Amino acid sequence: MSPADDSTPRGARARARIEVTAAIKDEARRQLAVDGAAKLSLRAVARELGMVSSALYRYFPSRDDLLTALIIDAYNSLGESAEAAHRKTAGAAPAQRWVAVCEAVRGWALGNPHEYALIYGSPVPGYSAPEATVPAASRVGLLLIGITREAYQGRGLAKPRLPAELRPEAERMTADLAPDLPPETVTTLVAAWAQLHGLIGFELFGQFNRVVEDRATFFRHAAGQLAHGVGLVHGE
Repeated sequence: MSPADDSTPRGARARARIEVTAAIKDEARRQLAVDGAAKLSLRAVARELGMVSSALYRYFPSRDDLLTALIIDAYNSLGESAEAAHRKTAGAAPAQRWVAVCEAVRGWALGNPHEYALIYGSPVPGYSAPEATVPAASRVGLLLIGITREAYQGRGLAKPRLPAELRPEAERMTADLAPDLPPETVTTLVAAWAQLHGLIGFELFGQFNRVVEDRATFFRHAAGQLAHGVGLVHGE
């Protein structure tokens, strides 16, 4: 019998810890939806779950630890949605794959608005995300870089113009993010990333009200324009 088998005391404790941890995070997400991340309180979470604060601290020693867990969960959930869309478009032209990933990001954001606000909205006062959030936070960006890399190595990539005064910064970003891509491309990738979340944020937080009605069609077109800006113009 495995030492971690659920029938053993150790296995039962491990299962109970998983269940309590999940309950804590579920209650914290409910509070995010009602009050926002800035007002998240371990004491309030404990009270709603019928726990004493000291018991909850054994799972999350501080509010920041709980926020970090929620942020990693949100980034991973978003990443899984984007990666699923990417797999479904295997073999399609790079621009089509790009748009599919962008639409998956939008769909996840619309389905999980409070979690999207947690990771891409206003910073939480007093909170600084630790390095532990970086792998999960990078999943979607790495997908878009990967699509661009495949185009560069295969079907071809149109190289955007790069002003001379921007080249030093472009080369620095390239060394950090994608050394195997041209600096011209990396610069537009970073801009496209910002524009993607600007489009989603405008829709999610109401700035498109009375401006854009058919938002799905508008977004698909805009995501295609971002793909063109990056240089994904071949084999569409």
